[in-house]
Amino acid sequence: MKSYIRSSMISALAMSACLSAAAQETPSYSAAQAAAGKTTYERQCVACHGAGLDDGEFGPMLRGDEFLLRWAGKSVEEFFHYVSDTMPTAQPGSLSEEEYLNVIAYLMSRNTISAGTPLTTVSQKTMTMPSTTANTGMIAAGIKLPPNPNAKPSPINKIRPVTEAMLSSPSSADWLDGRRTRDAQGYSPLKQINKGNVSKLRLSWSLSLPPGPNQNTPLVHDGIMFVHAFKDVMQAVDAVNGDILWQYTYRLPKDVTPTPKKSIALYDTMVFMPTSDAHIVALDMKTGKVMWNTGVGATGFTSSGGPIVAAGKVIFGTRGPKPVIVALDAKTGKEAWRFNTIPKPGEPNYDTWNNMPYEARNGGTIWTPGSYDKETNLVFFGPAPTYDTRPLRDRVPGANNDALYTNATIALNPDTGKLVWHYQHLENDQMDLDWAYERQIMTIGTGKAARRVLVTAGKAAMHDALDPATGKYLFSIDLGMQNYITAVDPVTGRKTVDPNLIPGDGKTKMICPSAAGSKNFNPSGFNPTTGVLFVPLIEACMDLVPLPDGQRGLLSTGVRTNNRPMPDSDGLYGRFVALDLLTKKQLWITRERAPILTSTLPTAGGLVFAGSMDRAFSAYDQSTGKRLWTTRLGDVPNSNPISYEVNGKQYIAVVSGSGAVRSTAYVNMLPEIRNPAVRTANIWVFEVP
Repeated sequence: MKSYIRSSMISALAMSACLSAAAQETPSYSAAQAAAGKTTYERQCVACHGAGLDDGEFGPMLRGDEFLLRWAGKSVEEFFHYVSDTMPTAQPGSLSEEEYLNVIAYLMSRNTISAGTPLTTVSQKTMTMPSTTANTGMIAAGIKLPPNPNAKPSPINKIRPVTEAMLSSPSSADWLDGRRTRDAQGYSPLKQINKGNVSKLRLSWSLSLPPGPNQNTPLVHDGIMFVHAFKDVMQAVDAVNGDILWQYTYRLPKDVTPTPKKSIALYDTMVFMPTSDAHIVALDMKTGKVMWNTGVGATGFTSSGGPIVAAGKVIFGTRGPKPVIVALDAKTGKEAWRFNTIPKPGEPNYDTWNNMPYEARNGGTIWTPGSYDKETNLVFFGPAPTYDTRPLRDRVPGANNDALYTNATIALNPDTGKLVWHYQHLENDQMDLDWAYERQIMTIGTGKAARRVLVTAGKAAMHDALDPATGKYLFSIDLGMQNYITAVDPVTGRKTVDPNLIPGDGKTKMICPSAAGSKNFNPSGFNPTTGVLFVPLIEACMDLVPLPDGQRGLLSTGVRTNNRPMPDSDGLYGRFVALDLLTKKQLWITRERAPILTSTLPTAGGLVFAGSMDRAFSAYDQSTGKRLWTTRLGDVPNSNPISYEVNGKQYIAVVSGSGAVRSTAYVNMLPEIRNPAVRTANIWVFEVP
């Protein structure tokens, strides 16, 4: 496996004569598996471990006794995960599950274990490596390994359970939610790194992750960082130096393609990991051991957002034929309730789909994690539009074609899953200009004038403010990035769309923004001490070009989309806005060539951090928008930067790994920005020395 394996798993199988009477079931394999494994071994492993399994120049012996230092008495399942997580070293996990099992079978055969029943993923769990009292072979009798002179107690041993009180009011040192706090503000109260010393910011440590569109937000608690990477890998890492403390890899079914996820969650003694087949896996914080694993129970479902914990439940939304929001008991993983984002027959608002048959309805995807308001005890989600717009375009007489709950904010009671209120920001969206992003709860104004609001924005960069308790419309702010909404009702917030821009009449049209959005998945950061929202935007439009009859095109509009600059563009596509939510004024606008692709991270140090399409990661002055510091990462960042503190030192961290929509949608407009030929993914951590 062109790899380094610190000790062999299967060599103990040669010690069968030394097994005690109490030994557990010996692993088994088939001759066909061993034959196939020999081929894979010769292709992947022989360069390091040698043809004889004990004559390799760069790898330890794979037969004999050396393995006993690590694998005696442990299960084949444990070894399987270790091998598949670490080999081949050039691309760990790149072999199929069958190939890994076959190699294990071949090693068994070379260690004098007789063939029998085939080794399977199920049998792994019951087959325990034999124990022995034999000499360990590579180590001479009576010789013991010396202690590690640098050994220190693992910092993970001191990690505390995460309580509801911690989630509601987290320590400034921790980052316990995808947006730090469950109200999705994304603000750090740390100020050690500030405008006066940010120029000294330097790399503290970095860690490679599985390559791919990594959008994950690391979480930090008591000096331990939890990182969820592409291909459904979870790691616990020392947040001071990047040492890996444990790793867990979720094995996907063969027919499931890995998807990037945006967040994980912490609660009690567990970290909750979403998977690409719409499971939540609860892992022990200290060990990575699986505590429970629960799926939504539907074929074709996946997850792109991530979970949030509220009222002792792990709550997350899905993508799939008929998306759902599901709540699982945090202790047991048992399903507590589920909410259908496309109402079933008999459920409220079923009759808003223009008389479409239920089976034909789709969309309503939950793309982003929810938010939670402790004061009202409500969780908020934003389902996306339908993917089949044509049946909704022309109203059926007597029918409603709003298509709830698409493009709506839905407020659910986390205890029961009951819908408390909903508000639809844009009904019957024909152009995929959805409102599927963060729902932020904040207070604007001071004293008696203070008002709590829920703020969210769609792709048009138009912000709607609602009352979080009732869903009552309060106001909208249009940042001037769109041309298709011509009016907003000041009482209801209902939008009037220019009928001449709706596709379907056979004409080419220009619409701003593009379907990739001026605002997109990268959240805005809110400073609660100033009332300012820092909004990352992209200046771009799209042409809707009619297709020949019978071609589906965008959604089912019958048009294709071509991204293009705004008509008066000067080539600076990245727009960064500081928005005062109380006055509804833009305090400053910073325009740059490369758009910001991460969330924005405002801190108490007067800075706001963000990463852009040109692989830059930068710090800006909150007061002016001036860039004060920048560095270049190995790949494009698409995640949420975070800040945390350990032992009195503040750190800034961000994950890179291109491939998400934000890093690919506008490449035609920025031909000089080229992604690396060899794609990478890393977490980067910075400090002021």
